[in-house]
Order: sequence, then C-alpha cells, then structure tokens
Amino acid sequence: MHSLFEGIILGITLAFLFGFGPTFFALLQTGIYRGFNKGFFLAIGIFLNDLVLVSISILGASTIMHNVQKYQLLGVIGGFLLIIFGLVSFRHKSEIIAEKQDTTVKEPGFLTFIFKGFFLNFANPFVWVFWPTVVLGIAAPFMKETNEMILFFSGTLSVVFLSDVLKVYLASRIKKHITAHFLQIVNRVAGISLVLFGIVLIIRTLYIAEFI
Repeated sequence: MHSLFEGIILGITLAFLFGFGPTFFALLQTGIYRGFNKGFFLAIGIFLNDLVLVSISILGASTIMHNVQKYQLLGVIGGFLLIIFGLVSFRHKSEIIAEKQDTTVKEPGFLTFIFKGFFLNFANPFVWVFWPTVVLGIAAPFMKETNEMILFFSGTLSVVFLSDVLKVYLASRIKKHITAHFLQIVNRVAGISLVLFGIVLIIRTLYIAEFI
C-alpha cells in the first residue's frame, strides 16, 4: 500500500501543479459548451493516452528521451497539432440554445471526444519526456515488483483522471449562468492558449533537442 500512497501523492501534485496545460483548456471548454457527459469522455481519452504513455515509458524510456530525431519530430508535429486545435477553437462561434428548441445539428458522438482527448494529450511531446522521467526516477523503487508498480501508477493515473473529471463537472455547472459572449471569450482564450502552447512546444523542442 506504500506504493499506492506515493502514487496518489504524485497524482495530486500533477493535478494541481502541472494540470494547466493544453488539456486543461480543452476540458474547460468542452465542459462549458458540450456539458459534463462529453467532457467526461474527453477526460477518458486523456486518461487512456496517459496509460499508453506510461506503458511505453516502462518498455523503453531511455530510447524515447535520447533519440534526438524522434524527439524533434514529435515536438514539431505536436506543436502544429496544438496550433490547429487552437485556430479551430478560436474561430468557433458559440451560441446558447434554449432547452426546448429543436435543432438539426448532430452532436459529435462520445468516440469523437475520446479520440480528441487521446490525440490532444498525444500532441504534447513533453508528456513523452515526463512519464519516462517518472518511470526512471520517482517510480524506480517499485519497478522490481510488478504489483507495486501497478499500484503506484494506478494511484497516480486515478487521481489525475478524477481531477480532470472534477474540472469538467465544475465547468458544466456554471453553464446555466453564462452567456454566448462568455462562451466566445472562453473559445478565444482556449484557442489562443493552445496556439501559444503549440508555438512554445515547437521552439522548446528544437532548442532542447540540441542538448539531449
């Protein structure tokens, strides 16, 4: 249980100190504009991606971190994906639809939001560096025992997932109190933030890769 407790502590740290990246803005925007259910599926997509990245990190962390060409490629592609997400978000027009009003606009299915969350998290190359670092550093004492390793990452990923769900819930709760103008502001702030994240990721990836 010691490994589970340390995993939970790491998850809390990630949620509150490193939980305001690109996925944060996506969760906030989806919770407000699409509601809790769609935001929940977005959080599932993010969780699944974290799970995949942790598994990959365990299998080959050092390879990912020290292969400069792969690191640069992930950084540039990820940066451009974030910029595209941001531009689409910035240009998205928001409107408030009355509860009794019929609409022929088909809402995206839950799989769309799962895939969006998965690939949005995938687009951030620094999570490809962060999780290997956790595996090689913080989680190193638990790597000898499979059960301990599973407990550690179960605690970490569960807390991160629950914090994402909480963000979506809080965002969805204030939906009834907001206007179309406020939604437009959220879209633009989220869009600008994603674009800036994308630009910074490209620059930092090309710069840091020189020292790997």
